[in-house]
Amino acid sequence: MVIHSTAVVSPEAKVGEGVEIGPYCVIGPKVTLGRGCRLISHVSLQGPTTFGEENLFHPFCSLGGKTQDLKYQGEPTYLTVGDRNEFREHVTVNRGTGIDEETVIGSYNLFLAYSHIAHNCRVGSHCILSNNGTLGGHVIVEDWAIIGGLSAVHQFCRIGEHAMVGGCAKIVQDVPPFFIADGNPAEVRAINTVGLQRRGFSEERLRAIRSAYKKIYGNGLNTSQALEALIEEFGDVTDIQTLVQFIKNSERGIIR
Repeated sequence: MVIHSTAVVSPEAKVGEGVEIGPYCVIGPKVTLGRGCRLISHVSLQGPTTFGEENLFHPFCSLGGKTQDLKYQGEPTYLTVGDRNEFREHVTVNRGTGIDEETVIGSYNLFLAYSHIAHNCRVGSHCILSNNGTLGGHVIVEDWAIIGGLSAVHQFCRIGEHAMVGGCAKIVQDVPPFFIADGNPAEVRAINTVGLQRRGFSEERLRAIRSAYKKIYGNGLNTSQALEALIEEFGDVTDIQTLVQFIKNSERGIIR
């Protein structure tokens, strides 16, 4: 463990083996830092917050602060973060709103400068939030999703796995898995072909997803009709099952 002489670490914080805390960092009470975390400098961590192993924090990021929700009355709330995430400069992440509610972040994510994760969000693993990407409260971002720079996701929206949100996009409904949404207001433009290929999707899987995209967005079918057609043709295909279930569970509706 290496703690710079100018850092302020609460005696109520728990600091794991091999943690490096650089100049002018402030670690508040009820913060747990897992093994091998590294705080470069000027990092602010507040609790109750738990970080896993080998997370990297760049200067001026602030995590675990109280929610910005005006309904918050000081109840115990939490932030839970997995392993090997990287938080770039000025990233902000808030705890939950409401008694024992939490914000949850998985592992292997990259949050670029000035990105923001609001209260009660749930971010999966292997996600990227580009510069100034903003998540409103209660947003769900599934694994391998990418949020473009200067984009904003409305509260209670969901971003499906392997989906991509273009830069400067305005997201007010759910973005289905595997697709690209872009624009203000956003529309679904195509499937995320390059991203899926990079993650090892076979041509057979891509063909099924392309067909699903055409049924949902290109055949003049409404959502219910498109789902029926998908189930009839691809009912045993895992990726299509994922897509269908996502759409069925959508509370705000999907972006069209």
